[in-house]
Amino acid sequence: MKNLTLILFFISSIHSFSQRSEEYNKFIKEIKKNAKTDKNDQTVLNLLNDFYNQVLQSEKGDLNADIPERLQKLYSDKNAKNLQIMSMFLAYQEYISQTVAGNKETDPNFQFNLITDLENEVKNTYGKVPIIVNIFKAETLKLNGQSKEYTELISKSLVEFPDSIPLKVYKYLDTKDEKTKDDLVQNHPNHWMVQQFEIK
Repeated sequence: MKNLTLILFFISSIHSFSQRSEEYNKFIKEIKKNAKTDKNDQTVLNLLNDFYNQVLQSEKGDLNADIPERLQKLYSDKNAKNLQIMSMFLAYQEYISQTVAGNKETDPNFQFNLITDLENEVKNTYGKVPIIVNIFKAETLKLNGQSKEYTELISKSLVEFPDSIPLKVYKYLDTKDEKTKDDLVQNHPNHWMVQQFEIK
């Protein structure tokens, strides 16, 4: 559980990262230091996809009880592969959770650096980027005021994942496309994001 403890300690000490600080670089270096990378081991990739399906794509957005158990098993395995990817993902999740819980403003530069490093690491390992990382990257681009890049990423991601409800929600909020709205209202009226953004 060493990496998980490191994540929690690092996130709890964050104040402001206007650039790639020395502390941030040390954090990423520490995560990668003893990483065992294996493109054929799908354990972490499957976890990321399950996070997406349960928390973002599902109607209620609830995480199943088996996910913490699988994470515990992963971090307890001395021979676990691609742990650096999961550690970056959990660091991102923890940062967002603490920011929301504390009603604090996010640090867009820190958030962008972390999601970009996660994106690069997962792409270099598996040759592709899971949809949940694309969505987090889009949210970060929006936060950074990079509207053009945000719109392009949403459109590109929808080509690859045309049934993604979160992507459709973000597309509608960005473009007010009536066809997308009709799809959401008619086919996914009870999805938690459709209700949260009052799309009707």
